[in-house]
Amino acid sequence: MKKVIKQVLAWPRPAKRAFVVAVDIVIALLATWVAFSLRYEILHWPSNDQWWIYLLGPVLAVPIFARFGLYRAIFRYTGMDALLATGQAIALYALSRIVLLYWVKWPVFPLTLGVLQPIIFFMLIGSSRVLARYWLAGIGLGKEHHEGRMLIYGAGAAGVQTSSAMAITGHVNLLGFIDEDLAKIGQTINGVPVFSAMQVPTLVRDLGITDILLAIPSASRDRRNKIIQSLRSLPVHTRTLPGLADLTSGRVTVRDFRELDVEDLLGRAAVMPQADLLACSLFNQTILVTGAGGSIGSELCRQILRERPRRMLLLDHSEFGLYALHRELQAWCVAQHSDIELVPLLGSVGNRQRLDWICASYQPDTVYHAAAYKHVPMVECNPSEGIFNNVFGTLNMAQAAQTARVSSFVLVSTDKAVRPTNLMGASKRMAEMVLQAMAERAGAHDTRFSMVRFGNVLGSSGSVVPMFREQIAQGGPLTITHPEVTRYFMTIPEAVQLVLQAAAMAVGGEVFVLDMGEPVKILDLARRLVGLSGLQVRDAEHPHGDIELSFIGLRPGEKLYEELLIGDNPSATAHPRIMKAHEDFMAWPELMIQVRHLREAAGAEDVDAIRRVLQTCVHGFCNEVGTD
Repeated sequence: MKKVIKQVLAWPRPAKRAFVVAVDIVIALLATWVAFSLRYEILHWPSNDQWWIYLLGPVLAVPIFARFGLYRAIFRYTGMDALLATGQAIALYALSRIVLLYWVKWPVFPLTLGVLQPIIFFMLIGSSRVLARYWLAGIGLGKEHHEGRMLIYGAGAAGVQTSSAMAITGHVNLLGFIDEDLAKIGQTINGVPVFSAMQVPTLVRDLGITDILLAIPSASRDRRNKIIQSLRSLPVHTRTLPGLADLTSGRVTVRDFRELDVEDLLGRAAVMPQADLLACSLFNQTILVTGAGGSIGSELCRQILRERPRRMLLLDHSEFGLYALHRELQAWCVAQHSDIELVPLLGSVGNRQRLDWICASYQPDTVYHAAAYKHVPMVECNPSEGIFNNVFGTLNMAQAAQTARVSSFVLVSTDKAVRPTNLMGASKRMAEMVLQAMAERAGAHDTRFSMVRFGNVLGSSGSVVPMFREQIAQGGPLTITHPEVTRYFMTIPEAVQLVLQAAAMAVGGEVFVLDMGEPVKILDLARRLVGLSGLQVRDAEHPHGDIELSFIGLRPGEKLYEELLIGDNPSATAHPRIMKAHEDFMAWPELMIQVRHLREAAGAEDVDAIRRVLQTCVHGFCNEVGTD
């Protein structure tokens, strides 16, 4: 049967339409025969002029059906809209048929036949469409291949549409809806019962539920977090709603339902942007983003583009990363009918001559400097390259911007710059100090330098969440450095919004930090991910669990706890969730002496000398494993 279905679906479109027209002609003739037979209460056989009445059915029906688009429909996705269009077409057909037959005063035309034949025709046509849908979709024939036993959390429009779309593919055994609306509980939707949220644990146990799909797009973040929290202890895989277009097209199955967003794992409401702050610093401007192909840089570009700058300069040393981003942004501009100029620029922030040329040629209004080596173990193994890229790359870009009289320069920094225990964090703090010193000696009309410091970004390259998901897919174990490791987390969009709004608020020399709420234990995050994947952590209490947690020890330069502030006197800003830190730094002449020593040490690959310079300059730097 599946082979026949595939062969039919492989027919060219004209062949499919011709076949459907032929079937409709047969149905029109059959409907007339049935109508005559019922009218005369015998099995009818046409004679003489009655043949003209038979032929009148197809002659009228086919053009009318074509006009209503019934031959452009895809039967395996037929729904109520298609059935309504069919009813409208047959209503016009019936009216045209009666008017024509009365106009020519056909003597063999009984009055009741004018009503009876269209009714039968509609029933047969509708039945043929429904049968075609069920047959072509491979459902209703006892050949379903269910990939899970599912509940849909949310019996609203999104949940009902999703259940209808899922029925087309037949991949999921939907056993119920969950809803908090008392008016819906105990009712059925398309034959599927609606249960209360209180019944979920019992349903999971008694019905063998394996998957719960969240279909609550209008729910607030707090409510969504509470629902996810209530499902964490259940042995079910919790996922969220896919795009309905993909689901109904048959391009996705239950395996393609999206995992929970990183916002769901964050456990707090996301920080919302202030639109007025963004627009004033980006609209109709020329914006340069360094490290544009990275996870932060690319999201910066996406969000900046929405504010309609005049020109976007995309700088990255990765050819493929730059190509992929440029192609994505071009597609967005075409879809939005936007004429924003996109300029992909290959180059390294280590090449001062290239940076000077870019700034002089394109005259950017604002530079967002996201280019950096950010992975702690990688920089620990390659200290000289980390210094050249993070410290001297920042210095090169800042000086090029200042020479070209760029209005604003924003450095994307990290919480690891605070009392760092690793070379990456120390290099980023050194980069901050370079900008602080430049801001102090800048004139009123010079570039405004500011820094934005935030914690770990969920979902970025190298983030712990993609790694944990990959390890879960492989059956574990989940590798955690230490049971007490704690981090501040934020989403990529949050981080980027903070960076963009910092530029709008900057006067010069500020270090902006986000009020990120409570820090999160990596161990708790791992357990949450395992539970929401429908699995159980294997430990002393659950020796037969699915996923083991393995503690591998702190990596070189890693510390247990991260901080956002060196001092303890932050001040408020125009945004309620953004603070301004007050950090001590060296004056430019003194700092430049240390920068020269640092360049010599990095050029000579002298790691000890690099550490000595950083210890002299960076408050609290102690490059020892596990220091907190």
